[in-house]
Amino acid sequence: MPTTPTPFASLSALERDFADGLAAMLETQRTLGAYILVLANAAYDPRLWAELSPALSARHAELAASLAETHRRGGALAEPDDDVLVFQKLDAVGFDHLARVESRRAGLWDVMFNPIRALRPPRGSTVPFEALLRPFDAGGFHFNKPFLAREVLWEGGLAGKAARLLYNKFPFARLHGLLVPEPERAMPQFLTAELHGWAWHLCAHSGIPDLCLGYNSQGAGASVNHLHFQSFVQANPLPLKDPRFAHNGGNASYPLPCKRFSEPADAWQELERLHERDAPYNLVYGRNCLHLIARVPQDSEKLSARSRGYGWSEMAGAVTVFSRGEFETLSAPDFEAELARFAP
Repeated sequence: MPTTPTPFASLSALERDFADGLAAMLETQRTLGAYILVLANAAYDPRLWAELSPALSARHAELAASLAETHRRGGALAEPDDDVLVFQKLDAVGFDHLARVESRRAGLWDVMFNPIRALRPPRGSTVPFEALLRPFDAGGFHFNKPFLAREVLWEGGLAGKAARLLYNKFPFARLHGLLVPEPERAMPQFLTAELHGWAWHLCAHSGIPDLCLGYNSQGAGASVNHLHFQSFVQANPLPLKDPRFAHNGGNASYPLPCKRFSEPADAWQELERLHERDAPYNLVYGRNCLHLIARVPQDSEKLSARSRGYGWSEMAGAVTVFSRGEFETLSAPDFEAELARFAP
């Protein structure tokens, strides 16, 4: 595990720790889960792919042979069912034919082709919405599970709180992590004033000016009911930060209501109003600003089946698709119409 006092001390340190951790994971862990995590992160970043693809190819062959031998002997698999299913799909495609992440612009919007992410388990991101606050379930999936210890990139004190940073197993942003404040408190995915202030402070004082934190509430794409943010580095601003949009002081209308805050207290007042109404929302924290989008729940009849898993990234104008046909043909008006369906 990296020895830096904070994972966000500098961009160069985060890049180094991120790459070194993936390489070490691939070398020391021969599980399907470790392979899938390293593969998905390398497929997102051309530099990581160039560095890790030879070892990934060799590990894929080893795992495929081991899995086939276990099946032939009728033995029990000592791997989680989710990982087995994902690997079987990857193996059916073949390592040499696995597609890596591609991106393009459609008008003002970012479109990414990420077929490996299509294989991830949906967990809670598509379940019916009941309330913003759901009790933490110690028996369900959460970030204190012992088997997730091998996916931890960094752990320690961060902006005055204990914190844990895990790799995102199926990333859709640069240097994408899962940041869990005070994980042992086992808090549900329900934002508090304390942790809103912590997230704001972290982005304001990070050694990485382009550090951002995404947040999905319950009913807005949150897949794990354990309080966490999604950390990433956005060198090119997300579309919702475009100065042409009205919430940033311009004249162009965003496809659905978006509010920008430059003071944490003002942002919290709006969040409290949403909590009182049990209204789902997505957030993107940046340096000294927060973009907030209130939206309909993920099970709303207004939404298409394709968009019900949309979270902060799509609400911010960066959509991930899983088929090449959709990647090549999705137009700006089509995506804007999809976003407009989320307006409360």
